[in-house]
Amino acid sequence: MDGPSVRSRAISNALRLGVRPFLNYLPGPGSIRTARSTVDVAALLMRHGSRVRFDSLDEPPPEDAGDRPVKGEWVICRDVAEDDARGAVLYLHGGGYVACSPRTHRPITSRLALDTGLPVVAARYRLAPEHQFPAPLEDALAAYRWLLARGVPASGIVLAGDSAGGHLAAVLTGEICRLGLPRPAGLLLFSPWVDLTCELSIQAQARAHDPYISAASARRVARLVVGPEGFDDPRLALLSCAWDGIPPVLIQVGGAEVLRAEAEAFAEALQNGGAACDLEVWNGQMHVFQILNRVLPEAGDAMRSAARFVGQVTSTASPGKTAAA
Repeated sequence: MDGPSVRSRAISNALRLGVRPFLNYLPGPGSIRTARSTVDVAALLMRHGSRVRFDSLDEPPPEDAGDRPVKGEWVICRDVAEDDARGAVLYLHGGGYVACSPRTHRPITSRLALDTGLPVVAARYRLAPEHQFPAPLEDALAAYRWLLARGVPASGIVLAGDSAGGHLAAVLTGEICRLGLPRPAGLLLFSPWVDLTCELSIQAQARAHDPYISAASARRVARLVVGPEGFDDPRLALLSCAWDGIPPVLIQVGGAEVLRAEAEAFAEALQNGGAACDLEVWNGQMHVFQILNRVLPEAGDAMRSAARFVGQVTSTASPGKTAAA
């Protein structure tokens, strides 16, 4: 791929100077509250297409899913008839497991809905440090069970997520296989935070030119996510899980981000386990650059590539009940 565009370099430099120093102070209690407020305000400024609608989602828990309600929002393309949809994308937002929401990630979810023609379920899951792992997994699993209970075929469901949401989507995929639930059609990951111990990203820190993610601060955040149980839960360890029998995977990662080494190691682990996994390294791009798809040409290209993947893995699914009631 060609080098980053002038616009991409300008945004990366601005983030390196204005955002990275603040993120290095995470995860103190005050800084987490500030981060949450900041991203909520920033979300109000980020545009999304008028050809989508956002319907609130607050449903009772499906059977065999405990007492967790399913919350979030439906993101639906206005140009697609509800009966024509052949599945759905279950999207899990990033934010280090401590910040962000379905609203903050509308630039990605709305673009996925537009480019794929599928409704996107942007799930709201509980955040750390108030709710530590496996609380996010319980919420994500409830959302998947709820889609199945609505009659959405597993062959038409793609699990997707960015950063910590990418980690959660991968963990959810493994949990679905472990529980013997119907396997989703595919797994789509944007800049996944693969290794919460951050061992690989710490090693990569010296040579990476990530404009705003610090491996050291990510590791401090991770300790809040796992709590006193530490990193012993085997579901967290994506690099050492058995990955046989999982659906096709597409991983996109920025060439300049500190998490690139983790994405590369994960792709290798998936391929060694027999999974069909494609890894796209976008030269010079930052962490979750796809969220700037209305600004960066590279981000628009990446989203189109992601949409092609979704179309390929769901091509055999039959139309079902997918839109919001």
